[in-house]
Amino acid sequence: MLDFSAQNLMQWSRMGMRKAYGVILNELANDHPELISIAADVADSANLIALKQRHPKQHYNAGISEQNMIAMAAGLAKEGSNVFVTSFAPFVSLRVYEAIRTLVCYMDLNVKLVALSSGFSLGVQGATHYALEDLAIMRAIPNLLLLSPADTTEMAKALAFLAEYKGPAYLRLTGLPGSACVYKTDYAFDVASNDVLRDGTDMIIFATGTLVNESIRAARLLQKQGISAGVVNLSTIHPVHASKLAQMCMKYKLIFTVEEHNIIGGIGSLLAEALSELPNHSRLVRLGTKDSNQVAGNYSFMMEKNGLTAKAIAERVAEEYSAQQ
Repeated sequence: MLDFSAQNLMQWSRMGMRKAYGVILNELANDHPELISIAADVADSANLIALKQRHPKQHYNAGISEQNMIAMAAGLAKEGSNVFVTSFAPFVSLRVYEAIRTLVCYMDLNVKLVALSSGFSLGVQGATHYALEDLAIMRAIPNLLLLSPADTTEMAKALAFLAEYKGPAYLRLTGLPGSACVYKTDYAFDVASNDVLRDGTDMIIFATGTLVNESIRAARLLQKQGISAGVVNLSTIHPVHASKLAQMCMKYKLIFTVEEHNIIGGIGSLLAEALSELPNHSRLVRLGTKDSNQVAGNYSFMMEKNGLTAKAIAERVAEEYSAQQ
């Protein structure tokens, strides 16, 4: 059983999702002998060394051979294992897409794909290491659960859920060490619903990953201007109940999505699809990366350049709100 004490939540937050992942998986391996970890030569990066040492029969290194890693995982899953495969996000999504679609999801196998450092988390390593398309391609695969936790607390909840869940899943990890906690105490994680973290009357903001916290901060800045913005943590991205999402939007004149992902195919597209089924709906504004190649820079530079800081989000929301008046 994972310990969701205040001390652990603080420690995981300081570590960030990438490093906390290995710590949490190691704890889960104690209670789940069927859990197998396979890493594509990223055991150090994912902090899986302790798991490798404590549970040597539950961890394998596939090397920099991601497609083979998916085939290994599929074989182990066929024999009854619950397999967590780990690499950096572009390599565990784009590079192995066809293998995931055919070997894992088509066969409905118990393989969990853990995407380290999604979005801009790898900073100056540049465009080859940015994952800004993974939501778009992954949510197009039938039979794949897609989770994007807001912080390390929700990541721990998601991992505990996935240790019991039967079927394929993709876990998208974002942010850096020291990313703020959205969930500061233990709570009931529900994969079938998306949390309303802040009520608002003027507009609603749907966000995912660590941009949930930036959106909450943006809502506080807007409140000082007399603008009331609700914030929803959209952590379950596929499958979703489109009608429920559309229903959440109906009372608002403005709807925003905020994501560390291309606005094509991500949660902005997801909301657009949901709203398209309504006879009438309010204006939807999608905030994310534009349909262009990215120049490399450190994390804070990339977030500022793409308008994904709390200040930039608040400014854009205020601008759209004023235009509506």
